[in-house]
Amino acid sequence: MSTERVTTVTIRSSSGEEATAPADGADGPVADGSVDLAKLQETLDYIRPAIQMDGGDIVLLGVEDGVVNLQMVGACGGCPLSMMTLKAGIERILKDRVPGVVAVEAS
Repeated sequence: MSTERVTTVTIRSSSGEEATAPADGADGPVADGSVDLAKLQETLDYIRPAIQMDGGDIVLLGVEDGVVNLQMVGACGGCPLSMMTLKAGIERILKDRVPGVVAVEAS
């Protein structure tokens, strides 16, 4: 398994447009509390089809001090169960699969 660090992170807007932004702390090792952004993006891509099956999507807004900030969009944006999906599903998967993730928050 690679611990390759990335210097940029791709951020996808709700309209599907993508932009790249500098990845804070991308040069540090995984053990210093930073998040492996390549693994984070890979894991979000793993989760995304299940969310899209219900007519929604997840947008990565940023990562700071191990806290991943996501936005639920589409049908999931207004769903009363989206917070349960975020905390009980997405957060659990990200914590299990991505070194450095300590929490997931929604915007």
